[in-house]
Amino acid sequence: MGGMKPSARHITMTAAISALLGLVPAAATAADAAAGKAVFAAKCKTCHAEDGTGNPAIAKMMKVDLKPLGGAEVQKKSDAELKAAVSEGTGKMKAVAGVAGADLDNVVAAVRALKK
Repeated sequence: MGGMKPSARHITMTAAISALLGLVPAAATAADAAAGKAVFAAKCKTCHAEDGTGNPAIAKMMKVDLKPLGGAEVQKKSDAELKAAVSEGTGKMKAVAGVAGADLDNVVAAVRALKK
């Protein structure tokens, strides 16, 4: 490159190729907590509340104990377990329609960002 600054496009393409070849850890290219927060607000907030503490009215209506998403019990789960809870459902929680792929990774990142 001899003193020339790489363009943003060059950097983006290099990162994408590196990720495909496994040269960059998946975590470095994967999830975006800010994007996940937007998906969470659209798909999860009604039951889990904006801050992840749980909606008491929903918990009472469904006769469940909604665990705080930022608490140790939820945070100790693996990313795969959290993804399964969203995509397959868990307990009385049904699968969340329309959350897959990058959106699912981003929601998990948003949940991780709630850690207390």
